[in-house]
Amino acid sequence: MAPPPPSLASSAALLLLLLLLAAGPHAAVGEAVRYQTLVATPLSPHPYTAPASAAVEDDDLFQGSLAADEGAAAAATVGLRVVHRDDFAVNATAAELLAHRLKRDSKRASRISAAAGGAAANGTRGGGGSGFVAPVVSGLAQGSGEYFTKIGVGTPATAALMVLDTGSDVVWLQCAPCRRCYDQSGQMFDPRASHSYGAVDCAAPLCRRLDSGGCDLRRKACLYQVAYGDGSVTAGDFATETLTFAGGARVPRVALGCGHDNEGLFVAAAGLLGLGRGSLSFPTQISRRFGRSFSYCLVDRTSSSASTTSRSSTVTFGSGAVGPSAAASFTPMVKNPRMETFYYVQLMGISVGGARVPGVAESDLRLDPSTGRGGVIVDSGTSVTRLARPAYAALRDAFRAAAAGLRLSPGGFSLFDTCYDLSGLKVVKVPTVSMHFAGGAEAALPPENYLIPVDSRGTFCFAFAGTDGGVSIIGNIQQQGFRVVFDGDGQRLGFVPKGC
Repeated sequence: MAPPPPSLASSAALLLLLLLLAAGPHAAVGEAVRYQTLVATPLSPHPYTAPASAAVEDDDLFQGSLAADEGAAAAATVGLRVVHRDDFAVNATAAELLAHRLKRDSKRASRISAAAGGAAANGTRGGGGSGFVAPVVSGLAQGSGEYFTKIGVGTPATAALMVLDTGSDVVWLQCAPCRRCYDQSGQMFDPRASHSYGAVDCAAPLCRRLDSGGCDLRRKACLYQVAYGDGSVTAGDFATETLTFAGGARVPRVALGCGHDNEGLFVAAAGLLGLGRGSLSFPTQISRRFGRSFSYCLVDRTSSSASTTSRSSTVTFGSGAVGPSAAASFTPMVKNPRMETFYYVQLMGISVGGARVPGVAESDLRLDPSTGRGGVIVDSGTSVTRLARPAYAALRDAFRAAAAGLRLSPGGFSLFDTCYDLSGLKVVKVPTVSMHFAGGAEAALPPENYLIPVDSRGTFCFAFAGTDGGVSIIGNIQQQGFRVVFDGDGQRLGFVPKGC
């Protein structure tokens, strides 16, 4: 005799169980996976001709008179545009730029991990004041950082395109006469033509702050050298000079390196604006007058159809950097007693599809103050977010489960091990991803911040990676579209969504 047919209630229960299993192991009973829409635009297959490379000479990247008087510096806020370095690449496809960028990125991450594990701390000074704003522009082809800003150096001022770098402290630029220099955009700064240039004496306190300093005994002039993880190096005279920002704001006596011997991957940029927490960083140097707070917004580096204007944003220094507190989600900064340069935060967990990933443990991401290892930093010059290996594996597996409806691509791409074939698709539903920080701060990522195109065929990869190097890094791909606030005065870091 055949068994009776299942009841309607038992059939509904079975269907609900099947739906929960399909949603993934992280989904709770009664909790649906949350999705958002990704516009699946592949990378351009054509050589990138960098229309913005010509625009770098125009006034729209550096508004305001460079000859403005000192009174302009009293403005409450000064800002500069920010542009990604992709805009300065010539005759390279987007896929070639990305592959080269990821190789550079691995070297930078390795250098950061090595530095965070064993460097000694330096002292910093406090202060307060008003502020100013600067433009930020983009360009990727080569270098240690990914976003540029344009400032004026010297009196009269020479316009200089500078890499923005929160992972280093020393401000430097190429200087004439040059014994060995790379190609840069625009005129090279010549200290002999500046009325405000001043050499730093070997015995000066500024000289003693350098990690790699020296002395020219004949001239009694302080010398500097900075080496980067990708093999790039700059060396020359350590000096003080006036920097001029958008709107004519002038900041005198900024300590910087005047590099006469420079080589490596800094194509297009004239130098680097160090934004770290150390005693020689630009925010620390101006802290007594303007405070030590700044913020930036990084535009999407792959929006090739966008205009030059929409591909840029600003970096803001001083009181205007923080803005209305209600707009930002803040988390306390964490100090590493063995490495003062980096901006550490406490990442408490990550959600995928609206549910916390159990394997992303706070303990795997915590800084050990006794050794200086571990922890999480926010870095403008690293592209891909790297998480401690166990945390990354848990995040990746949760995302794969929640994105089970997407077609996995065989193999990976460079450091990415989870890629999808989205060819032929224009709009795709992808699981949401959010980062949760101490103090209740949250950064809900737009889909283009974690599923990025890597070729012109429609391959998209999950833009996170694992690391065994100790320190985890929140990179600039995940920061895109947020105004990231480094409130040094309040010792907190904030994220303002859609802040560009």
